[in-house]
Amino acid sequence: MKERAGQAGDTIHKVPVLIVGGSLVGLSTSLFLGRLGVPHMLVERHAGTSIHPRGRGNNVRTMELFRVSGAEPAIQEAAATLADNHGILQTPTLVGDEGEWLFRDIDPGGGLARFSPSSWCLCSQNDLEPVLLDHAAGLGGDLRFHTELISFDSDATGVTAVVKSRETGEHTTVHADYLVAADGPRSPVREQLGIGQSGPGDLFHNVSITFRSRRLADVVGDRRFIVCYLTSPDADGALLPVDNRENWVFHAPWHPEHGETLEEFTDERCVDHIRRAVGDAGLDVQITGKAPWHAAQRVARTYRAGRVFLAGDSAHEMSPTGAFGSNTGIQDAHNLAWKLAAVLGGWAGDGLLDTYDAERRPVAESTSARAAARSAEHSHPGFAPPAGSGGGGPQRGILNVALGYRYPNGAVVGTDPTTAVVPEKLALTGEPGSRAPHLWVRHQGERISTLDLYERSLVLLSDAGEPSGWHEAAVRLAEQMSVPLVSYRVGTGPDAELTPEDGADWLERHGTTRGGAVLVRPDGFVAWRSPGPVPDAESTLRQVLTTALALT
Repeated sequence: MKERAGQAGDTIHKVPVLIVGGSLVGLSTSLFLGRLGVPHMLVERHAGTSIHPRGRGNNVRTMELFRVSGAEPAIQEAAATLADNHGILQTPTLVGDEGEWLFRDIDPGGGLARFSPSSWCLCSQNDLEPVLLDHAAGLGGDLRFHTELISFDSDATGVTAVVKSRETGEHTTVHADYLVAADGPRSPVREQLGIGQSGPGDLFHNVSITFRSRRLADVVGDRRFIVCYLTSPDADGALLPVDNRENWVFHAPWHPEHGETLEEFTDERCVDHIRRAVGDAGLDVQITGKAPWHAAQRVARTYRAGRVFLAGDSAHEMSPTGAFGSNTGIQDAHNLAWKLAAVLGGWAGDGLLDTYDAERRPVAESTSARAAARSAEHSHPGFAPPAGSGGGGPQRGILNVALGYRYPNGAVVGTDPTTAVVPEKLALTGEPGSRAPHLWVRHQGERISTLDLYERSLVLLSDAGEPSGWHEAAVRLAEQMSVPLVSYRVGTGPDAELTPEDGADWLERHGTTRGGAVLVRPDGFVAWRSPGPVPDAESTLRQVLTTALALT
């Protein structure tokens, strides 16, 4: 990163990537770029990280990304207070025995361990963002809070932006190769670019109310829920624990479409609503904060405009039920980060950046539709789904949405472009375009997941017990093409770099056979697979790399 003084005394910076927005997605982008050694600047108009407990559900795929980036232990520590909260309760009030658990455990029987070394984690945004900030700053990120984007222009060579310190008033001109807009659902960057959106638009509105109540813990008892939907007709809402003791959040329906204003949500009204919803007229309730939020279903019509990319809420909005929105945004950031690193590092062509839109936009379209359906299933307070769409129906699994989504088109070779983005059932079998299978292996005496191998390079897995030429080809091509490509032979022989635990059949788990190979991208998705040996491994692998990395 270079800095010098401008003609009018303004500071001028040159940096490969400028990130606009320092919430979950912006900070995740900084973390992932930092791990890949990409210098960048982040600007955020607010003075600090979020202070409101929201966006708490981090799904298994997101936690895998934080695992590989080194942040998972600190996030789990920050989430320790709610570590024993599981399940979703739906009940008229919390007094009495009515109601039902929509589900009691997000991972009944511990079956998730077959698919991942990580698990879901309940960590509110106000607890998660400081962890991401610390890790991103520790990796050298230039993170500027209380700083807002004033203007930007882009052309074929880069982006020129002007940012302003809201504390000092100083203007800084930033010359960046690329800009990542993680600036929220009302994204000024998206608006300036004139990028439209698809989808039905607003779904419903709530007011998030934080409050203290010491007696509520006694009313809740041993019901350790993630969220409780209180369905009393005259006082519905969603109750979420913050510490299971005295701090809570209540989402109350808000109907601006009927002329209802935020000013009508007085402390007195909120206290009364919470008491009636809980079913305890004498409950001690002290309101500590209120924040409106809007559930919507919108997806930007493109995620790329030249040197500018949309990520997170600027690219897509979706119902909060299931916490799909923040997770999808963090996964956007991870997909984009390795591609920016590859192009900036000179080992991929510009066309690789087009695959960000080709891969992530269909995922958002499918996931946002699933999020809206889940709101109907849960009868989310304030949400009246269209006639005929159901509501309060049977619960459908979400693991196929959270972990099993795939990329039929993009930086992949050998996929079926007509394949559904979200499959009906979870199937992680090494198919190109899907997240590579998790397998416990021994590597240099250490027990690791195969997912731990995928971050800073492409990885080729081949069979240690069958001479096929894949390993040698990968070693030569990594040098000849100047591509970060690491090759591991898997098996039990003397040449094996990875040995599966408990005799697991890595070939079967990855959908290949003796003499075959699997190429995995830095984001852990399978780029290509050979079901068996080929006559010329080097020529085949060279063509695959050239295609996947848009080198032609």
